[in-house]
Amino acid sequence: MKNENENINQTDSYSSAEGVELHLQTLESVETEARYYSQEQPFSSDELTSIINEERLNELMTQSDVFLSNLHDEINEFDDFERF
Repeated sequence: MKNENENINQTDSYSSAEGVELHLQTLESVETEARYYSQEQPFSSDELTSIINEERLNELMTQSDVFLSNLHDEINEFDDFERF
């Protein structure tokens, strides 16, 4: 609670420009961290084969196909209902 009050008091003493600058620095730090963790790492075919459960992947793909098909049907039914 004390830290929050200190932050509020510190923020109150900042000018608008200083507040914007601090916010931009924070965003830049977050973006740099996100870029670091999002870098693609190449995997060999053998590595991918060893970590991917192909049977489970196929099950999930089938489930997603069924879901998308049902969603498409529902949207079409909704569109038809809207026309009346």
